[in-house]
Amino acid sequence: MTTERELRRRIGTARRVVVKIGSSAITSFHGGIRRAELDTLADVCQTRMTGGSDVFVVSSGAIGAGMAPLGMTTRPATLSAKQAAASVGQLELARAWGDSFARYDRVVGQVLLTAADIGRRDSAANAQRTLDRLRTLRAVPVINENDTVATNEIRFGDNDRLAALVAHLISADALILLSDVDALYDSDPRKGDATAVTMVGGEGDLDGVVAGAGGALGTGGMASKLAAARLAADAGIPVLLTSAER
Repeated sequence: MTTERELRRRIGTARRVVVKIGSSAITSFHGGIRRAELDTLADVCQTRMTGGSDVFVVSSGAIGAGMAPLGMTTRPATLSAKQAAASVGQLELARAWGDSFARYDRVVGQVLLTAADIGRRDSAANAQRTLDRLRTLRAVPVINENDTVATNEIRFGDNDRLAALVAHLISADALILLSDVDALYDSDPRKGDATAVTMVGGEGDLDGVVAGAGGALGTGGMASKLAAARLAADAGIPVLLTSAER
């Protein structure tokens, strides 16, 4: 059985890495992009790339990024309002990532996908080729769900599942899920008596694990992260779940 130490070594030395960043990590509660936090994450990605890794960023946050420019102070409730915010936020988010990586003379390539795109062989193959070409051109792929056309019935779930599918698509060596929680817990961590589950080696390790809803600006709670981890694990890809602050 693979040990925790071996898994951490695999993730630490992975050459092709998908990093999924949750909405709460880079957007504020009332909307808008947290530039300092985004810059810090870009710094970490650049360190990995300087060390020889290929990094593919799956970034949530389009709806949150579009709220402030549209004068919204709370997350929109209707699908049309969410899609309107996302259409504005995608531009804001791409610009912010571009500014962050420009400090290292890197350009960003925005890739917007839907579940239907990944589900069709020809579309998935085209996406794979685009991502690979961006990599060879030293551009940083920043991938997000195409919120403006996705419906509630076919959404990925705050990009957790999208990140796992992208990891499988590009044959990634590791998947890192960053959000506002630093681990899996056997009970609600807000109650103070929760114990972190440091490694999941099988379904039995998930007994009692908290699987709640996402944060105020996100849609993917622990349940979607567990589902994404299972998808990646089925493809032999190790997964690290931690907070963006760490």
